[in-house]
Amino acid sequence: MDANPLAQFRKTYFEECAELLDALQSHLEQLSNGGGDEETLHAIFRSVHSIKGGAGAFGFATLVTFSHVFESLLDAIRDRKVQVNLDVIQLLLRASDALGDIVSAARDDSAVPAGFAGDISASLEELLVASSENMCAKPANIAVAADATRANGESRYRIVFAPHSEMLRNANEPLLLVRQLRRLGGLSIEVDTSRIPRLAEIEPEAAYLSWIYTLDTGAPESAIHEVFEFVEDDCDLTIQVVSTATIADPIIADAAWPLMAVPAVKIEETASAAITPTQSIRVDVDKVDRLVNLVGEMVITQAMLTEQSSLLPLDHYPALIQGIEALAQSARELQESVMAIRAQPVKSVFARMPRIVRDLAATLGKEVRIITTGEMTEIDKTVIEQLNDPLTHMIRNAIDHGIEMPDIRAGVGKPRQGTIHLGAAQRSGRIVIEVSDDGRGIDRGKVVAKAQSRGLVPAGATLSDEEIDNLIFLPAFSTADKVSNISGRGVGMDVVKRNVQTLGGRITVQSQFGAGSRFILSLPLTLAVLDGMVVSVGSETYIIPLTAIIESLRPKAADVHPVVGRGDVLGLRGEYVPLIHLHRQFSIANAIADPCHGIVIIVQSEGAGRIGVVVDDLLGQQQVVVKSLEANYDRVDGISGATILGNGRVALILDIARLRESDCANRPEPTRRWAEVRETARAH
Repeated sequence: MDANPLAQFRKTYFEECAELLDALQSHLEQLSNGGGDEETLHAIFRSVHSIKGGAGAFGFATLVTFSHVFESLLDAIRDRKVQVNLDVIQLLLRASDALGDIVSAARDDSAVPAGFAGDISASLEELLVASSENMCAKPANIAVAADATRANGESRYRIVFAPHSEMLRNANEPLLLVRQLRRLGGLSIEVDTSRIPRLAEIEPEAAYLSWIYTLDTGAPESAIHEVFEFVEDDCDLTIQVVSTATIADPIIADAAWPLMAVPAVKIEETASAAITPTQSIRVDVDKVDRLVNLVGEMVITQAMLTEQSSLLPLDHYPALIQGIEALAQSARELQESVMAIRAQPVKSVFARMPRIVRDLAATLGKEVRIITTGEMTEIDKTVIEQLNDPLTHMIRNAIDHGIEMPDIRAGVGKPRQGTIHLGAAQRSGRIVIEVSDDGRGIDRGKVVAKAQSRGLVPAGATLSDEEIDNLIFLPAFSTADKVSNISGRGVGMDVVKRNVQTLGGRITVQSQFGAGSRFILSLPLTLAVLDGMVVSVGSETYIIPLTAIIESLRPKAADVHPVVGRGDVLGLRGEYVPLIHLHRQFSIANAIADPCHGIVIIVQSEGAGRIGVVVDDLLGQQQVVVKSLEANYDRVDGISGATILGNGRVALILDIARLRESDCANRPEPTRRWAEVRETARAH
């Protein structure tokens, strides 16, 4: 039996906190960037309210206290008693950051430092005090009546709410519940004072009043239960349907109002639309991973059955062959469904970046904002988990090296506030993430000088702009004039490139001096499966990702031209495409050496353009389950992984970009090394 039966509930609470904090951050950034509407404020309030409710259940006193003040200010904002301007939004962002830190401390069972976020709490309290004259005032445009409702078909509910004595000690405020109910419809209130003791017996923190509410609303009963969600264990609650009314004279519970008086912030009005509710369950990630592995093994077994069934005479075993074909279709659909379960929006990573921008900009004395797009683009969780560090490095690099100081920007005609754009999109079976800024860009002269001074580039070497830009990815390279706790040690962009390549991705950079830089990450949507073309080279079999293939052809001898020191190129419709001979690359004997007798597959490589890959033959298209080669052997240039084919043989999966970049393009690897790689893949 579990020694701590609450452990699972506690884990679930903090998982929900992570989601709520992401939503809170996202909606606050929406306000900060000039967007949002009334529902945005409600969503912000609900996030803080939900965190506070769970904190009270687990006894996290510090978290309850801070979130209660935060929640109270948000409620005052929703009631238009505090105007939202840029200063208020910045305070809310700081409060959101502090709330995240307090949640992390509670999760780790560690105490926050004495006085932590005290200045933020004080600022929140000051705004509340300033609005205290209106806190108890009823909004003039809200009609409270028991004998009318707002629209046809509404129901009347009788709600009896009797708080337990300790409810107030858990930072639950009855007034907030009343305000939530008023937003659902017409409300009348009767107060029961029968539980109030004599003055000498009153405890200041105890609850004695109880209430009877009559609510006319078109909202479902579940919406009423949501209002009392976090106090149900601290009260006696009864909700009864009294009648369903047909009304001729509606009461407007919340008439149209200017959401905010904000000169510097534009609030966009959005039309409300019916949202179909979705149901979800929480599943442990380990269970999903195990399911993915089992489905992968099933797909491999199904491929073997399909391979064997091709040897059977169709007229003798028609039902068996038909069943295997149906199994293949079902296995593919099952695999796609399982992979969709493991997909997550990149929003979970993007949501962490605004705080990094705010903190680092404040440290450096710069004015920077971040704009994110494509946050709902989905990618496999195994990829998304490893995105945080590369994106953090690039954002920090953009602020430190890219964005100029405000006065310098103003002096060259730029806005004082720099902008970083972080975007994501799916393109051809991959996810492309872009990090761009409108800063100073790459000073190529300075980069070359630094590289030469460190011995990374020979003196007098002639480099293209692209080659100079890629120098920033070299280990131990930095253009910082002095070492600080932010930069200058040459550790950062080389780590980014290495991490991205480990994921089977590529990173490229585009820059214009004085105008800014743009970093582009191209990553696979999943590391588990891919659609590939099976090719043969001598006695070996390889997989080329289908998304990289443009076309295949058998060239004429007149179209193939040798280039001294560069190998062969193929003349194709007015362009020259470099050729890579896989048998030379991987030292494979008995392969077809003449591309005119073999097959040339034209592929698109990130950063290297079109490349022609010379193989012996095409064996067919197949979806394969990717097995990591690095986990069992070592990183190999030009190879991204391995798979098991239907005939039981191991096939290596080509990484076209790294194949082009590798030293093998000019110097063949020893045959012994490639034999070692193939044997290791077969063994695992």
